[in-house]
Amino acid sequence: MFPLILLLISVMFFPYSNSHAEYAGHGIESVDADTIKKFAPLPLETTIAKKIQNMLDIRAPGMGLVSPDSKKLFFTWKITGSYQVWRLDSPLAFPVQLTAGEDHTRIEDITADGKYLILSRDQNGEENPGIYLQAVTGGPLQLVQHIPKIKTRFEFVTSDSKYIYFTSNQIDEKSYALYRYEISTRKKELLFDNPGIWSVSDFLDDGTILLTKYTGSRWREHYLWNNNDKKLQSIIGENEKEEYQIRFAKKNNKNEFIILTPKFSEFKKLYNYDFKKNKFTQISKDKSMDVSHFQIDEAREHIYYYFNDNGFTRPEVLNAQNFKTQKIPVFPNADHVYFGMATRDGRFVTIGIETAKSPRLSYVYDWKKKHLKQWLLPSIPEVDLSKFKKAALEFYPARDGTKIPMLVRRPSECEKDLCPVVVHFHGGPEGQSRPGFSTFAQMFVDSGFIFVEPNVRGSEGYGKSWLEADNGSKRINVITDIEDCAKFIRSNWKKNEQTPFIGVFGGSYGGYLTMMAMTMFAGSYDAGVEIVGMSDLITFLKNTAPYRRPLRIDEYGDPEKDQEILKKLSPINYLEQIKGPLLLIQGVNDPRVPAGEAIQIYDSLKKKDIDVNLILFADEGHGTSKRSNQVLEIGHTIQFFKKTLTKKK
Repeated sequence: MFPLILLLISVMFFPYSNSHAEYAGHGIESVDADTIKKFAPLPLETTIAKKIQNMLDIRAPGMGLVSPDSKKLFFTWKITGSYQVWRLDSPLAFPVQLTAGEDHTRIEDITADGKYLILSRDQNGEENPGIYLQAVTGGPLQLVQHIPKIKTRFEFVTSDSKYIYFTSNQIDEKSYALYRYEISTRKKELLFDNPGIWSVSDFLDDGTILLTKYTGSRWREHYLWNNNDKKLQSIIGENEKEEYQIRFAKKNNKNEFIILTPKFSEFKKLYNYDFKKNKFTQISKDKSMDVSHFQIDEAREHIYYYFNDNGFTRPEVLNAQNFKTQKIPVFPNADHVYFGMATRDGRFVTIGIETAKSPRLSYVYDWKKKHLKQWLLPSIPEVDLSKFKKAALEFYPARDGTKIPMLVRRPSECEKDLCPVVVHFHGGPEGQSRPGFSTFAQMFVDSGFIFVEPNVRGSEGYGKSWLEADNGSKRINVITDIEDCAKFIRSNWKKNEQTPFIGVFGGSYGGYLTMMAMTMFAGSYDAGVEIVGMSDLITFLKNTAPYRRPLRIDEYGDPEKDQEILKKLSPINYLEQIKGPLLLIQGVNDPRVPAGEAIQIYDSLKKKDIDVNLILFADEGHGTSKRSNQVLEIGHTIQFFKKTLTKKK
């Protein structure tokens, strides 16, 4: 408790240095061309790039969608360097590529008549995708909607294959309206444009839609709406600050729902909700762990849900009529087992299996015949998977005694010899580092680093109290989990009385934690790589995309009302304390964390003559998505840590 009080006193009286000029806006137009050119990534040595390329060539296809006649499988795969759509005409057959180019393209659904694929396509990481149709046999794409700087999100296609429903913020950048597109006539009509961030959670064949309104990072309100009377009927969540995920429980039943919520427990559980009686009945098994998510097929045959067991994925299936547990195939050595989309009749469903030493294997399960068939194989060229390290679940103590979980992968030589450590913080904040197969982690292990992934307070998967521990001003009480990780490693991982060098990095919120590690907790880590992270919570909240701003305020605080605590929690106000070298990596098109967040840190540190470097990707957004850019990002990160963490003690 005493160190925490000292921390609070120090930040309360810290002389904030707000002399930097604030940037404005996000996207490529917010950064001048000379800056983009100046900080373009330098090429890597051929041998380094080739090693990374080999690892990135290990690719598991998406689990895919089974065609209505169950004879074909359509899936997304990144084997060309960008996500594109492919087709299999039989199990383990040679795949047929249906889409091409560098723009990421993903399959959203198949029309019930089996004629068309519904695709989503984005450009340069802008996160403003469009929707397209394509014949299942391939050929040109038919535009449904794709508007520059506008997000168009597929919601569902009707069971009669006549209409596609989608949401878009083209009317108001802060709101999402609901549209209907008629496939035969190519006509589009606006159906619902109430202010707010809306999406569709479910639908019934009579035209009733279950609308969801996002009111916070996790808070949701749910309503019934029909285009005939255009009236909203509140179902659950209105004027609450609570997390609900919801689907219709039965076909053509508007009064019974399946709801996932942590409202009645420390952990999220699955309930059947009778709206008329306002009665919740728990249907998930009673365990002291979160149900991470659930799904129900359109035929209302099966409910699929998943326990988050210290990061491992444990599936359960219920009969949707009587909620009895259904027997499913067993994969005893799997770290993760999850179901994909089911066919509309509920008979076929895809299953993905992942272990520490194998990328995802994909199967199709036939509920009628109780038959499991593998359809897809991952790509594994020139790599020995037996050398991949399994993540060990370990813990370190926070200063208040809380046990913080962390996943640790150690190179074999580090069991006896002193090795540098790289600590990777996940994004979110509500994310979670999870065990399983990871070429990304293995690249650091192969480079001689002990790879550590903490799940600090604020991470999901450990119950409501853990998740909400860092909300708003409470973050100041648990941000010390960052420093405590480094202290534990320095005290407990010595070899021959020598202390390991420790690096820190992460993306998005993990990038923010990296900056806090290098500034507020300067000296706890020897070097840092910050990727698309926030440097000033006030400028971040002012400049992130308008549709995201209200969803982030409940997590971080209001930039007007909560300025003082946001200043205390902003790395840019602790730059005088930096002791180690820093590398900043940022996508120029990022709508979530604007490029200005990295540029303002770079400019400030350069004026102070501190060791800092900046890389800007002109054709990326919130993280690198193109294979060539991923090679550069990973390569420069590993090179930076080799340079800064492998000095002799």
